[in-house]
Amino acid sequence: MTNTTHTTAPWSKTKPTAVLVLADGTVIEGMGAGATGAVEAEVCFNTALTGYQEILTDPSYAGQIITFTFPHIGNVGANDEDIENLTPANHTGAVGVILKAPVTASSNYRATQELAPWLKTRGIIGIYGVDTRALTALIREKGAQNAVIAHDPEGNFDLDALKARAKNWSGLEGLDLAKDVTSGQSSTWSQAPWVWDEGYGELAEPKYHIVAIDYGVKRNILRILAGLGAKITIVPATTSAEDILAYQPDGIFLSNGPGDPAATGEYAVPTIEKLIASDIPLFGICLGHQMLARALGGNTQKMHQGHHGANHPVKDYTTNKVEIVSMNHGFAVDSDSLPEHVEETHVSLFDGTNCGLQVIGKPIFSVQHHPEAGPGSEDSHYLFRRFINLIRAKRGEALLPEREAA
Repeated sequence: MTNTTHTTAPWSKTKPTAVLVLADGTVIEGMGAGATGAVEAEVCFNTALTGYQEILTDPSYAGQIITFTFPHIGNVGANDEDIENLTPANHTGAVGVILKAPVTASSNYRATQELAPWLKTRGIIGIYGVDTRALTALIREKGAQNAVIAHDPEGNFDLDALKARAKNWSGLEGLDLAKDVTSGQSSTWSQAPWVWDEGYGELAEPKYHIVAIDYGVKRNILRILAGLGAKITIVPATTSAEDILAYQPDGIFLSNGPGDPAATGEYAVPTIEKLIASDIPLFGICLGHQMLARALGGNTQKMHQGHHGANHPVKDYTTNKVEIVSMNHGFAVDSDSLPEHVEETHVSLFDGTNCGLQVIGKPIFSVQHHPEAGPGSEDSHYLFRRFINLIRAKRGEALLPEREAA
């Protein structure tokens, strides 16, 4: 009998080139994409199936790392039209992204760049090969996690140092991030919504003038307002009420944005209180909603895991209808803290948290969700017409139907 010795190569394991280190010391390994380096941030999860580019460039995600629950991200590539932050060169938005599957080649006629190099140009650190379902379950159980995400093509990480950074990071509570993403100076906006095979439109003959306070405003909000005939003057977050009122606007808009509304409210709330007293129609979204609530005497609180996605059910008590909306917030208005002259108008059907309010007897309202979508469903577009109707009513003009005829 002939003895034959079989030799096989030892089991091999690909060296991880990216890690996610949680504040409790948990280390999650994967492969890196996009920018290199390391950054502290809060890890949340987003349940949207599409629109990852709009999500990653939403300034409301400043200071956060997004875990996409949908496994295949990047298959439609990236382009210059789907960026949501006001000044693309500033690269405000999410600082990190966590993916299940590797980023594949793009397959979409609108793509001008692959996702991985686009992440690099935006300064976003990516990690893929992660069990995102397990990470999502962890966040649902323990809440949004403070962490450090790191990418090194050579796979060299000082884990002890990264653990210390994650543990010592203060988190989002108490952080005013609006000052980091707001405009540096005032500007005007006239770009209208995107139309298939035509691109973005342009406002020709403005009917109204709206001043938008930029706490981290999204472009699609401005486009929808422009599409309804509004010329928009965008002003920095710290602009005084006197300077805003000097524009003699028909309406005032309080934008979305990142961070703790209590921290940004230190300078924003006194301004908003004066704007409320002016009786000019006022509309707020997301952070603008939260700070309006604080200016009216309400409180805000940090949420366990937040709401992030494009498929959240919300009930509008003013119409008694349920909408599917886009959400992105880690803080919420405490409904029980709202004073008697403030009425709750919208509520989340996931957990009952407040999603909207209006001031009784005044042309003032706001919502927690994102009616502009970008990405998401368009169920709540009517809210922009509701805002315009407040302006029209003040002028004595006939009101527009809130929803266009099918």
